[in-house]
Amino acid sequence: MSKKKTKVLFVSQEIFPYVEETHISKIARHLPQSVQEKGREIRVFTPRYGHINERRHSLHEVIRLSGMNLIINDSDHPLIIKVASIQSARMQVYFIDNDDFFSRKHALKDEKGRNFDDNDERAIFFVRGVIETIKKLGWQPDIIHCQGWFTGFMPVLIKKVFSDNPMFVDTKVVFSLYEDEFKGALDKGLTAKLVAEGVTAKDVKHAADPTHASVCKIAMDYSDGIIIGSEKINPDLIKYAKKIGKPILSYKNETEYMQAYNQFYDEVLEKKNVEVEDFA
Repeated sequence: MSKKKTKVLFVSQEIFPYVEETHISKIARHLPQSVQEKGREIRVFTPRYGHINERRHSLHEVIRLSGMNLIINDSDHPLIIKVASIQSARMQVYFIDNDDFFSRKHALKDEKGRNFDDNDERAIFFVRGVIETIKKLGWQPDIIHCQGWFTGFMPVLIKKVFSDNPMFVDTKVVFSLYEDEFKGALDKGLTAKLVAEGVTAKDVKHAADPTHASVCKIAMDYSDGIIIGSEKINPDLIKYAKKIGKPILSYKNETEYMQAYNQFYDEVLEKKNVEVEDFA
């Protein structure tokens, strides 16, 4: 009897070549290919930011997956799913789209470098859109790997809102910490918006002061494993990761990370005790 393939869902705030080449976008591009070549099944999701050239990258809407509305902060927002292929990697990328949240010509900051006021709602919509699309696909992930703060609400929704859903009852969540801080804070109403999604204020206590660190702490609270994705990480986040005692994978360079991440997935799935390394 053949062994069941592990299914890994990648949820990334940016992926090259659809956006500029950054540390996160490069890993988000090459890691899924590596994991697929290891014999695992993958699905890859990212936001369809307005500056992504749909014609150049041959994006097209997936009608059978689009069409539902998600209510975010008491407002209806149509969910549009698009897809493109990276032929050289034999890999499809799904895009979460919505005119209200993603039609603007910048990703997370405006032309003056200021955070968009609704980034909290955009992030909630994005991860909710991924969850609803995966449900429609009927594709049950063994691992969800979240990359970037913009994916930080995925772990709490999976563990607190969708924990009884057959699609996610056994799913493990891994969150990568990156050097992707934003200045200031998200909307002060974040707690109420997350409560509206089905979590309690106690579940997301860090949302009372919705900074980048707070979002990452919420993500770590409900993840099964934490990856240090950048060489330089906010020391407060490292301290918190060690304090809560989750399995941690230390930073790996470009020649090491693919193999290390693959092994880490197995360790998290098998609930092995991963040594918490000293990052001081």
